[in-house]
Amino acid sequence: MMVFVGFFLYAFSLGAMFPRLDDIQTSLAIDKAELGFLLLCIPLGLQVTLVFADRLVRAIPLKSIICIGIPSICFMQFAAVLINQIPFFAFFLIVCGAFVAVVEVAINLEADRVEHALGSRIMNRSHAFWSIGFFFAAVVGALFSQFKVMLEIHFLLICVISFVTSKIIFEDYVVASPRHSNLKKIAKFSMPTGPIFVVVLFTMSAMLVEGAGIDWSVIFMREIHAASPIISGFSLAMAAFSQAFVRYFGDNLINKFGPLLISIFSLFFMFLGIFLVVLSSSSTLAVLGFLCMGAGSAVIFPMSISIAASRDDRPAETNVASLTQFAFGMFLLGPPILGFIGEAYSLRWSFSLCIPLLILSCLMLLIMIKKEPYFSR
Repeated sequence: MMVFVGFFLYAFSLGAMFPRLDDIQTSLAIDKAELGFLLLCIPLGLQVTLVFADRLVRAIPLKSIICIGIPSICFMQFAAVLINQIPFFAFFLIVCGAFVAVVEVAINLEADRVEHALGSRIMNRSHAFWSIGFFFAAVVGALFSQFKVMLEIHFLLICVISFVTSKIIFEDYVVASPRHSNLKKIAKFSMPTGPIFVVVLFTMSAMLVEGAGIDWSVIFMREIHAASPIISGFSLAMAAFSQAFVRYFGDNLINKFGPLLISIFSLFFMFLGIFLVVLSSSSTLAVLGFLCMGAGSAVIFPMSISIAASRDDRPAETNVASLTQFAFGMFLLGPPILGFIGEAYSLRWSFSLCIPLLILSCLMLLIMIKKEPYFSR
């Protein structure tokens, strides 16, 4: 299904930068706190754009968003490392975040529409291909880092691959029909309603756990366990692999065991992964921890997207955008903040800050069990 390919290309383009953060830090000659500050530019662009992303998605054809927006994500990374000056780096990451916002809403909305048209869950499998894309981006990045391939060549190559592939595959793509065609009123801003805000709080721990692993696993392995570039990149790849594996079977697991039990197991594995990373005495334990973190965070966000899009109080675009604005913002906003903690204390302490949000997710799950129809299906 072509929507799966869209998720893959999206992650493959966005993920190019993260396995090379160690090289970017060295190239710019900055510490972890300064790197964290720069990484905040992506969520800045994302948050500003998500306020009106639902209207952009309605106005711009999906194939244009995929064929232009996805390659532009990586092109902004290429432009940033090409100029290699902090002010320009920050600017291009802000623009990158803006493209991420539009693509994120559009691709998730299309997955929900296809899911509704088919009458069976595909959201987790869609996000499995996102994780597979990130896995391949991590493997390619680790190999390029190990063999010291220039950042500019790496990012430009990914940009060209994304553009050519998306142009060939999505040139004649026909979008699925909207889920709720009878809703006319569109909110001016994509702010969450009370029920959506509960879903946001439930989702935040998974987004922080996933984002922390993506942003800091490579540098954690280098600083804490003195790992080589290939082993450091392997930790990120393993997190993406376990996440992809669980997401691919996630829809069937939810159908068989129900969303409640799957949510409980997800939270358990995130707890386990964080403890293994924070207390790791070897690179093997750390990699195992990142593996558990990827598996535990796998289905929470896709399930939340389905919950938001299935509500009939507002257009699906608006509910998805409002959820994404806050939950996906945590994915990009939280991990850079952890860089300040890592610079002041240790990256072990940074990862431990995921624990309070995991406890919050447990509390929000208790509320949703009683209030959210999705959990009674």
